[in-house]
Amino acid sequence: MTDANRISRRRVLTVAVGAAGAATGAAIIGTTPAYAKASQKAVKYQDTPKGDQACENCALFEAPSSCKTVDGTISPQGWCMVYAKKPS
Repeated sequence: MTDANRISRRRVLTVAVGAAGAATGAAIIGTTPAYAKASQKAVKYQDTPKGDQACENCALFEAPSSCKTVDGTISPQGWCMVYAKKPS
């Protein structure tokens, strides 16, 4: 066998490690959410509105009782710091 046709042990190990890393990365990406929701405490969530600001008219509210960015059960009459008025 000529030197041009030989595969070095280092090359085999490099390819094997790269393949294992890619498989592990794919597994992590497939099971991890793109982002984690914030806790209600972190965003100072309250079950009552703040003036005319209420979850039911927030762009992040998902009826009947959840939010795109805040974890847990959300009241339509609630409010938190990430309130974003729905566009008119």
